[in-house]
Amino acid sequence: MVIAADAIERARALLELRRPAEAERELRGMLARQPEHPGAHSLLALALSAQGSTAEAIAEASEGVRLAPEHWLTHYLAGQVYCRARLADQAIAALQASLALSPDEASSWELLARAHVLKAQWHQVADAARRGLAIDPQQSGLTSLLALALTMLGEREPARAAAAQAVRLDPENAGAHHVYGTVALAAGDPRRAADAFREVLRLDPGFDQARDLLVTALKQRNPVYRVLDPLRARFRGGWWLLFLLPVAPPVIAVFVLVAVLHWAAWVTESWTTLRLARARATRLLFEGVEARVAVLCCALLVAGAALLGLGIALGSEVVATVGVAVMALITAVQETAHTGSPRGRAILYGWTGLLALAVAAAAPLNSMGTALLSVYAGLATIWVAAGVRRVLPAPA
Repeated sequence: MVIAADAIERARALLELRRPAEAERELRGMLARQPEHPGAHSLLALALSAQGSTAEAIAEASEGVRLAPEHWLTHYLAGQVYCRARLADQAIAALQASLALSPDEASSWELLARAHVLKAQWHQVADAARRGLAIDPQQSGLTSLLALALTMLGEREPARAAAAQAVRLDPENAGAHHVYGTVALAAGDPRRAADAFREVLRLDPGFDQARDLLVTALKQRNPVYRVLDPLRARFRGGWWLLFLLPVAPPVIAVFVLVAVLHWAAWVTESWTTLRLARARATRLLFEGVEARVAVLCCALLVAGAALLGLGIALGSEVVATVGVAVMALITAVQETAHTGSPRGRAILYGWTGLLALAVAAAAPLNSMGTALLSVYAGLATIWVAAGVRRVLPAPA
């Protein structure tokens, strides 16, 4: 029994040090001697889950519960495995079983709150966080979860206070700073959010989500971007308005307004991204493709404006319209770049290429119809892209 206890402790230590492969070897060696040890099966499930072996991890977690159904810890560790696999319903069931056996475990309430986050059940997240904090008021993780839930429920000031408390409780916790930044971003304070996400990356340089949110916070410091980005998000994919056209033709004005707002937002996105990608302090935050798309869109804006001015100077409606069509390509390029599905992105690249060919052909052919259709089609890419994303969603 002493040997088994030592092996369990070594495995726990290895898991805490993020060395799951070594923990797996330790636990498999122990199970070769004691195949019915529930703790070894449950810890092996965590080691396998950390290495991406989800199916085998779930099987080991289930075996741990089968061998010791009366022990809260086996249910709790099964809940951890299910949470990592993003199986929210199974995780919630496992954690409720754990809490039924031992309701005074703050860690179980925290994990239950995290399981409810997977289902965006914010009232349940807040309730679980409060139940855990009643047991351990100094728990930074529970305080952060409460702040996140309150933010999603629209209770901004209590959320801000809870997020600040989480950081005070554990100033070296990257997760606490991440939630603080998220709360600040939702409250319209991008400067404070950017500072929080920088701190996250200092504490945990591999925290990719914090990097993306830092980019968002930096962009939202641009007041024009702050105004236009929510409008773009609100009207994204409003294809259902098409059904109103037969009974309300004036709705076409709504389509035009939405399309122009999207275009203006994408122009602002391009300029803001290019400025940040060139700044010494922020250039490392941007991938090469982001900077290249921004450069291309800014070039399209300049080229289109030049053609528009030339057409006006020459009195050529076709050249002027081609200039507008070139600028409208910005929408197509940005919608393509911001599509998560590789297949969807490929389809939109093809669509954008066809639009570019049509624009390029309009001036030599002196075709006003082609130029005008290219303008409409370029701006309407927001609905084309919405349809593509609906059929081919981004991988989870």
